[in-house]
Amino acid sequence: MRLSQMLFVTLREDPAEAEIPSHKLLLRAGYIRRIGSGIYAYLPLMWRVLKKVSQIVREEMDATGAQECLLPQLQPADLWRESGRWDTYTQAEGIMFAMTDRQQRELGLGPTHEEVITTIAKDMIRSYRQLPLHLYQIQTKFRDEIRPRFGLMRGREFIMKDGYSFHTNEESLKKTYQDMAQAYSNMLRRSGLQFRAVDADSGAIGGSGSQEFMVLAEAGEDEVLYTEDGQYAANVEKAVSMPADVEPSPFATFEKRETPGTETIDKLCKFLKCSPTQVVKNVLYQAVYDNGITVLVLVSIRGDQDVNQVKLLNELTKLAANYQAKTVLFLTVPDAEAQRKWAAKSLPLGYMAPDVGDDYIAGSKEVNSKFLRLVDRTAVDLTNFVTGSNESGYHVVGANWNKEFPLPATVVGVRTAKKGDRAVHNPEQTLQSARGIEVGHIFQLGTKYSQAMGATYTSEQGEEMPFMMGCYGVGVSRLAQSAVEQSYDKDGIIWPVAIAPYHAVISIPNISDAQQVEVAEKLYAELNQSGIETLLDDRDERAGVKFKDADLIGIPYRIVPGRSLKAGKVEVVERASHKSHEILIDEVNSTLKQWIEAALN
Repeated sequence: MRLSQMLFVTLREDPAEAEIPSHKLLLRAGYIRRIGSGIYAYLPLMWRVLKKVSQIVREEMDATGAQECLLPQLQPADLWRESGRWDTYTQAEGIMFAMTDRQQRELGLGPTHEEVITTIAKDMIRSYRQLPLHLYQIQTKFRDEIRPRFGLMRGREFIMKDGYSFHTNEESLKKTYQDMAQAYSNMLRRSGLQFRAVDADSGAIGGSGSQEFMVLAEAGEDEVLYTEDGQYAANVEKAVSMPADVEPSPFATFEKRETPGTETIDKLCKFLKCSPTQVVKNVLYQAVYDNGITVLVLVSIRGDQDVNQVKLLNELTKLAANYQAKTVLFLTVPDAEAQRKWAAKSLPLGYMAPDVGDDYIAGSKEVNSKFLRLVDRTAVDLTNFVTGSNESGYHVVGANWNKEFPLPATVVGVRTAKKGDRAVHNPEQTLQSARGIEVGHIFQLGTKYSQAMGATYTSEQGEEMPFMMGCYGVGVSRLAQSAVEQSYDKDGIIWPVAIAPYHAVISIPNISDAQQVEVAEKLYAELNQSGIETLLDDRDERAGVKFKDADLIGIPYRIVPGRSLKAGKVEVVERASHKSHEILIDEVNSTLKQWIEAALN
């Protein structure tokens, strides 16, 4: 492609809307343009990158025996009601674009396709002889993000590969799951990315086993905890660890003490000269279930630990049946306005005890009249501990479970693992922390969707059985931007060779120089003919502008037919290292082929 004929406009200043380097660079280098909040046009250079990423994804998926299809973006609400996710996606998470057609039928723009694919399987797969089966698509998806951010990282419209597998048993599902783990690793490795596969929470997709594939980058929204022995890695939402040892309590007898101005753990421990490991803090949450019932949740946890809201949400979902519900729509820490809707009297916030009375709740049809009391494992074995007294400005010391306070019946593991914790698999290993961008996620769904939607097959014994299912997603557009976030410098993007829009760019320093133009045209034709994708910068611009643009757009190799032409050579500059080589004109093709092949292997 000749740059003079391409839709190509670069910016010298960072756009005001862009927050992270990759977003700034993709806008400045003319890869994408913002059309609306979280909505971007993929311009010619970006589309070439996305096609290359998609091709790598296709090749790896096809190699596993998966079959490509294309599913509708518009999905009937009735399918999502069958699975029980319509309210979750339109109200709780609120990420689905929902609409009504002219016949007053409710529809959603697909953020994911479990319901559609399960319906297809229900209609078309009759017998165990048709299984296992794995279908995938590369499709535009939609999410009504509250706050779209970071360009293609958190947009409202994005390109994704999602696949779904169907099985007769768990053993078959696990085999495909492992095949996908390998395929995803291959995709990221071939794309030239540094990444880590980590244990993850299944979230609204559901299921049991779940693994995320994180591209390592400082701007990553996710925190990854891992051990240096390579035996453990998990998203912080899922990570487990051993907390620090409990320090001995300085209190031998139970008493109430005045503790003014100690509404935080730090202030309390300084005032009482005690360790936070000997404090039981009581954290209040408000859960709204899908039947409209609000439940006030009191979590008692060790003072040096924090509640992981994802883990807590999972525990509350398990208890949904106790409130004649299926799932939790919202989980929040109730602010003053929320408390006014259900509080019978003012709560002693910062000073609550594990037995804070149910009479603080003005029960109603919408609000359960009793606190749901949970205790984290870190607090269960504490003795002579410090906790609130249910009176502002006062705490109690030397308290014990089942003596001064009843131990809550429901024991949970909802603490947040953190950097420096000891690893569960080997206490000699401590958790390290890195930032990551989630670009892939694989799930073992089990029978969650097939049971809810009545999707069955006839087994070898003639029984109607629900499908075992798996789900596997890769963010194609997200992966492309994460490559930029991982690899750039002060001059611009540094694309990995495998997904760069072009392998090389020929920058003609002076288009009035006939010899420079002749050599450039000859190399341009020869390189493209031999499979080296080459861009020709034939614009009537100063050499400095061309060199700056070549660095900004990040093409791996820049060829300059300049001063060295007198010696029958051209300058070839490696974008990643800025190394400059003078290479004979007749050897440019063979040299670049060697470099490209080495980069791809």
